[in-house]
Amino acid sequence: MAMSFSTKEYFVKETYKSIRRNGFMSFASISTVAVSLLVLGMFLLIFLNTNNLAQYLESQVQVSVYMQDNASAEELKAVEAKLKKMPGVVKVTPVSKQQALARFKERLGDQEQLLNSLGKDNPFPNSFEVQVDNPERIKVITPSIGQLPKVETAKFGQEVVEHLFSLTKILRFGGIVLVIFLAMATLFIISNTIRLTVFARRKEVVIMKYVGATDWFIRWPFLLEGMTLGFFGAVIASVCINSLYAGLLERIHATLAFLPLLPTSPLLFYVTIFLLAAGTGIGALGSYISLRKFLRV
Repeated sequence: MAMSFSTKEYFVKETYKSIRRNGFMSFASISTVAVSLLVLGMFLLIFLNTNNLAQYLESQVQVSVYMQDNASAEELKAVEAKLKKMPGVVKVTPVSKQQALARFKERLGDQEQLLNSLGKDNPFPNSFEVQVDNPERIKVITPSIGQLPKVETAKFGQEVVEHLFSLTKILRFGGIVLVIFLAMATLFIISNTIRLTVFARRKEVVIMKYVGATDWFIRWPFLLEGMTLGFFGAVIASVCINSLYAGLLERIHATLAFLPLLPTSPLLFYVTIFLLAAGTGIGALGSYISLRKFLRV
């Protein structure tokens, strides 16, 4: 559907005049879009960070392989080589008896003197920490590791892992459902707000229809108006979200530095692009939906 330059210019002028003429309604529409997208954007950030936390927790799941005390250095190297060749294994970290004892002392902290009764004895075995590419592999790979020569036992905390997988699935599914629900609610609110603007100009639409204007000729100024209002509402929402998230991230890092939160870059850039596209698209869709009733003349 090709349009001449003069027609495009007319559409742009009509859009500008309509926004100025209906100043209060335009302000109400922009405010509604801004608030709706602000809520949607914040929940989107929560979902993305929750998903990142789930991935982080899954990446921490590993198989602990404890070796027999009589395993020689050559046998330890042979087991390490076999572990690295297993399908799905991405990292094998050897932990010597001395490293295991040092870690335990670090965990005890001020209670380190409790180990004095051991004297020079070291009760910890040599071991390996095995990380895999997919946590679901752990159940399959652990029995195979336990059958390797000189391996005393291989453990991965089955109950903890199963509960972790259940939790991460709930977090991901719940986040997706919530974001979709908020997106639909945002579309509903915005389309009804724009409908008020269209209703205020219903006589103008009917007159244009009677004098022979095509549906798309009537529709384009309203679509552009909806896109403009949606875009500016999204700009306001994006500015607020960028400021809020950056400030919140700074405070959390100052008190809870261990939390694996997503950094501002490039996260906020992508969220901003999403909100601008969503605001513009929802504005156009809201105008399209609201105008259908008045074009049936």
